[in-house]
Amino acid sequence: MTRAGNDALQAELKQLKSVERPAVIQAIAEARELGDLKENAEYHSAREKQGFIEGRIKELEGVLGLAEVIDPKTLKGPIKFGATVTLVDEDTDEEKVWQIVGEHEANIEKGLLNIKSPIARALIGKEEGDSVEVRTPGGDKSYEVLKIAYV
Repeated sequence: MTRAGNDALQAELKQLKSVERPAVIQAIAEARELGDLKENAEYHSAREKQGFIEGRIKELEGVLGLAEVIDPKTLKGPIKFGATVTLVDEDTDEEKVWQIVGEHEANIEKGLLNIKSPIARALIGKEEGDSVEVRTPGGDKSYEVLKIAYV
């Protein structure tokens, strides 16, 4: 996991523990005061939200407890985890920039590509100027590696 990904998950965990958890506990207490719990929609909704929050806290603690944080700035050479890669689609000449990150920090809209994705797996070990054939769910794609950076 990258340092930025680790920091984002740490921030989410802190938010869940210090803001979300106390708020849902308060909502459960207020719903209990309304009476019969069997037909109390607010109570059931709050309990469901509490279950989600507690599950996410456990998931984040597990992920962060096992995470190995890698600083991409210390890396160089062919494409590997942490690399920010500029590619050009050989069919459309469209440029794309992606950083290869861990699965828990991946977000394709933000240019963060899951290391387990078909594109990332195809890129690993390639160098600038290499052509890459990728079989994606949307069909086969050809990319040329324009630039590799570790930032």
